[in-house]
Amino acid sequence: MSTTRWGILGAAKFAREHMGPAIAAAEGAELAALATSAPERAVPFQKFAPNLAIYHTYDELLADPTIDAIYIPLPNDMHQPWALKCLAAGKAVLVEKPVGMDVAEIDELIAVRDASGLLAAEAYMIVHHPQWQKIRDLVQSGALGDLRRVSSTFSYDNRADVDNIRQQAARGGGGLRDIGVYTFGSVRFVTGQEPARIISKQLTLENGVDVHAQVTAEFDGFTYDSTTSMRMTPWQCVEFHGETAIARLTAPFNPLVFGEARLDLVQSDGSSEVFRWPRKNHYVLQVEAFQRAMQGEAYACPLEFSRGTQAMIDEVLG
Repeated sequence: MSTTRWGILGAAKFAREHMGPAIAAAEGAELAALATSAPERAVPFQKFAPNLAIYHTYDELLADPTIDAIYIPLPNDMHQPWALKCLAAGKAVLVEKPVGMDVAEIDELIAVRDASGLLAAEAYMIVHHPQWQKIRDLVQSGALGDLRRVSSTFSYDNRADVDNIRQQAARGGGGLRDIGVYTFGSVRFVTGQEPARIISKQLTLENGVDVHAQVTAEFDGFTYDSTTSMRMTPWQCVEFHGETAIARLTAPFNPLVFGEARLDLVQSDGSSEVFRWPRKNHYVLQVEAFQRAMQGEAYACPLEFSRGTQAMIDEVLG
């Protein structure tokens, strides 16, 4: 397989600390270009991509005919517009979550993707991690018995970071757009189901931004509850509770940062089994999966999947 040459729009912290190194480390990938109006912000990227080309504008990077794929880590309100520009420039595009501000934006992106014949997808990295593939197999194979309850928590506290774009309504901030994609999307990925209805929602807003959300939903055969918060001590955990066993992910959303990727499986008789993935990097796995999808392989998180998660977010925020 030929090398995929990647470009990044913007020298965001997340790109610098996670996705840039992942692209550089991924098999068959080369981090070849970065667009930033502040050249000094490119210096940390050059430590893991020494041959990096630096462009002063996003459009200049998109005009580079040697770039095959673009990664977008821009503020939320810029994701979909720049994804459209990438497709127009003939580039495959991996867009940081949320890929759109609402379902209508994702629908437009799907239409343009289909017309272009290029790959466009949300950077929803968790579905590429073996812990999520394992729990999906357990649930869908009936290893837990009939599923009755799913409970998901993802929280952090950024109240002191008042200038953070997650605190800005105009930039698409809020906890649900930032991390609700994980609490909502993961249950859909594992079960293959869509919610029948939102039973209850409790939102706490500050300056037009949701900082805490407690949501309960009904799925076919089981209930779902989630806590998504930017005002609680950092925590993450997901439980899938069946009639004959329960499975628990202890670092479901950012293993290697929050903790070791681990799945605890406990049977009704008290016996248990532990699965561990101490070194798997889901960002690297995501880049490699995206590149295979550029060659025609099915992708674990197509835009249609992202649309379903956004539909849940739209309903809760509406």
